[in-house]
Formats: sequence, C-alpha cells, structure tokens
Amino acid sequence: MESRRYLLKFYYIGRKKFHGSQRQKSFLTIEECLINALNEKNYIKDAESSGFEVASRTDRFVSARAAVFSFITTKKPILMEINSELPEEIGLWAYTEVSIDFLSRFNALYRHYKYIVPESLSFLQKNSKFNFNIIKKACTELEGKHNFINFSKPGKVEEKTVRDMDSVKISINNDFLIFDFKSRAFLRQQIRRMVKKILELGTGEIEYDDFLKLFDVTKQFFYQPADPSGLILWDIKFDDNIKFEVDIKSKKRMETYFLNQELKFCLKKQLFRILQQDDFS
Repeated sequence: MESRRYLLKFYYIGRKKFHGSQRQKSFLTIEECLINALNEKNYIKDAESSGFEVASRTDRFVSARAAVFSFITTKKPILMEINSELPEEIGLWAYTEVSIDFLSRFNALYRHYKYIVPESLSFLQKNSKFNFNIIKKACTELEGKHNFINFSKPGKVEEKTVRDMDSVKISINNDFLIFDFKSRAFLRQQIRRMVKKILELGTGEIEYDDFLKLFDVTKQFFYQPADPSGLILWDIKFDDNIKFEVDIKSKKRMETYFLNQELKFCLKKQLFRILQQDDFS
C-alpha cells in the first residue's frame, strides 16, 4: 500500500510518572507511549523511519488538550485501536491526512497555551492586596515583538530569544485566574516565567518598574518559574486547509476520563475543606 502522512490531535495529563513529552533514555515520556502504541498496532516499525514528529514539546507535569503529531504509515489510523494501547492519561481524538513532507512543528501558525493559577483568586486576595488591574496592564506589555531572554530558561548564548507574542489575556473562571498565551513559538519555560513575574506584580512582591526591567537584555535575572502543573497546551492552529476529522468514540473516551477525574478531585477538595472546620457538635 502507498505510504501516507497523518496528522493527529491528542491529549495528555502531566502525571508524575511521565518525564515530559520528549523522548528520553531510561525515562517514560508521552512520546514513548505514542510510539510504542503505534508500533504495537503495526502502524510503524520505529520513530525514525516513520518520520514521527511532534509539533510542540512540554516539560514534566504540563498537560495538553490538543497537542499534535504526525507520522508516515501505509495503514489508515483507527484511533480507538491505537487508544487501546495507551494509558488513560493519553488519547488520540482527531486526525487528517497531510502531504508526505508536511512538518507539524514548522507549519503551525501559532500555539495556544492556558495557565491556571493554582491558588484561587479569593485566597490571593485574602493573603495579599492583590491588584488585578496591574496584572491586566502587564499582560498588554508582553504582547508584540520582544526579546524574552529574561522570561526564559537560561540556555545557549547563540539561541534566538526574540518572539512575537500574538496575545496575552487573563480571565476569571470559578474563582481561578486563567492566562491565555498565543504565539507561533515559545522559549523554554517562557510562559511559566512570565506568569511568575506577573503574579509577583499582582501580589505586590515587585513593583511595575521591576517588571519592566525584565525587558532590558543588558541585565540578567535568575528566578524559578511558576508551577508546571497549571500549564496546558490548549491548541495548535494550522492553515484553514488542514481540517481535522474528530473520532466520536475517541472524543467520548477523553471526555469521560476528564469527567471522572473532576468528580474524583471534587470529592477530595470537599473532604479537606470540611476537615478544616472546628464544628464538633
């Protein structure tokens, strides 16, 4: 049969057992799970000969709603067949055929990430004079073309650190702050480092002038990024000619898993909330 390249959307939850998305020797990763499933169901022999390629890489504990990868095969993908070989934290849910030389990483128009702040807005307001308006102002400051070297993990000196940030938005959902970042490409830890400094600004740990100094590439700043567990690779946008076909059963599998996890953690949240009460009557 003729070889074809397919582009697939998939989700994953950044559990502790996964050491990020990118393949690593001696560590379990998201990519390794995908490659093993494709190999087990005879879609590929190995990653290299199949041209297996993931559009974006994420660190440990980061999750994804619509990550994307592509590979070459002679067998039309049956998503639930592949899903049967994947752990419940990972699942394919849509696909499309693309040209044999299609590169999912470089053909992406932009990547959309969401970041959920772990502490509720009520908690932040209770423990500090939280300034929501100054946070919104800082988000606007980040939009456009900048050198984000002070908002990224220190790396190679020759690495290009100029990025064009399409949009940075913040909203409130069920008492939690949610950031939305859109850009064609991001630097390592860029989103988590931007969030870290924006939140420090909102809680009054730094002044606005301190935040603006981070755009000064003649100075270096060293600090830890925000918690990775709040970060979600929400979507990767391609040209309008790329039209994904959603597999109904696979999408149902994903939604059922999300719902079951929500119910599980809602119970734990209520349990610990009640345990904090002093009412013994």
